[in-house]
Amino acid sequence: MNIITNPDKSSLQSLTKRVLLNNEGLTEKVQSVLSKVKIKGDTAIKEYTKQFDGVVLDGLLVSNEELIEAENLVENCLKEAIKLAQSNILKFHTSQISEESIVETTEGVNCWRKSVPVEKVGLYIPGGSAPLFSTILMLGVPAKLAGCEEIILCTPPNKEGKVNPVILYTASLVGVTKIFKIGGAQAIAAMAFGTETIPNVYKILGPGNQFVTKAKELVQQKGVAIDMPAGPSEVLVIADETANPEYVAADLLSQAEHGPDSQALLVTINENLAKDVVEEVQKQLNQLPRKEIAEKAIANSFVLVLENEEECLEFSNKYAPEHLIIASDSPEKFIGGIVNAGSVFLGNYSCESAGDYASGTNHTLPTNGFARNYSGVSLDSFVKKITFQKVTKTGIKNIGNAIELMASAEGLEAHKNAITVRLKDIENV
Repeated sequence: MNIITNPDKSSLQSLTKRVLLNNEGLTEKVQSVLSKVKIKGDTAIKEYTKQFDGVVLDGLLVSNEELIEAENLVENCLKEAIKLAQSNILKFHTSQISEESIVETTEGVNCWRKSVPVEKVGLYIPGGSAPLFSTILMLGVPAKLAGCEEIILCTPPNKEGKVNPVILYTASLVGVTKIFKIGGAQAIAAMAFGTETIPNVYKILGPGNQFVTKAKELVQQKGVAIDMPAGPSEVLVIADETANPEYVAADLLSQAEHGPDSQALLVTINENLAKDVVEEVQKQLNQLPRKEIAEKAIANSFVLVLENEEECLEFSNKYAPEHLIIASDSPEKFIGGIVNAGSVFLGNYSCESAGDYASGTNHTLPTNGFARNYSGVSLDSFVKKITFQKVTKTGIKNIGNAIELMASAEGLEAHKNAITVRLKDIENV
């Protein structure tokens, strides 16, 4: 892990660039999958499942028997841990419910908004070497709280055609409507277009590899909403002299083990801390079961030593990290300067893992610099805001003339006339 000390200011912007995977031909490959699923439906899904997951499936829908079996396979201590996380996530997202008030903008003109749940949502949950059952909590809990009528979930099967039992248990716990054994771009296609077995949805949420991400991007162009643009996961740690090098190294590696294209950055003004953290990273790295993955991510990461804390914050805001950790005994001094970040962890005990699992905040967050203009998943991700207005006779009299003048100035006489006919009727009464 390289240490970069006080680089030239002109080079800082280049340090915010993420790792780029070789994605030559990615769009064409994914578009081919989407088109085939749209045309051939379940047949295409089964063909791709055989090709990519190495298993031939009789059926795509997870049965009730499989759900019961899965619940019996999950240890009680893990069930309790999941329920604790569910409770905290529910509390935090319940706090996001707000009552919209009616606003009288002018006498006789009342305007307001109403939150309405997205009726059908699809959740994508990666399987593979890291089955992300925690993401089911992050997506399923607010979806249920919002009142979504249909919540379907797609996740890839293993070589035996089974789904990880913890994924099935958690999905049942949060109230997922149907679970399908489908992974990759083909799962996104199925949820976007629908097949004989899988219903189409109005919005797709959840993380995935570059094929899943590209598929979400492409179906969005077809009118299916997605949660946000996405890229590899990332963390940036701002640490001062009160930070614990062991803690910081652990936080960097907890991000690095997500994938070889993940990025974990440390920004500090303390050169000794920087050196200590780099040593500790190597020490802890050797103990990790996912060492090979984390090692590749660390090779694409770095430590940045700058002159003062203002410069540290400035760089962080340019980078716009998915996760921002303030490793300090006085983290509050940084809060006012943070403008671009997905989720912020304040203090030496606020590790990213807390937010990933059980503190209550959502871990589905903008990556790849999109924290500059996107928020993480919240209750609002599962609702639409519909505006209402009610205009009375008094109201139309108060704003009618202004509307007529504005419509006429835009050359839209029919718009003007919609006001004029009403005002004439009022005047003739």
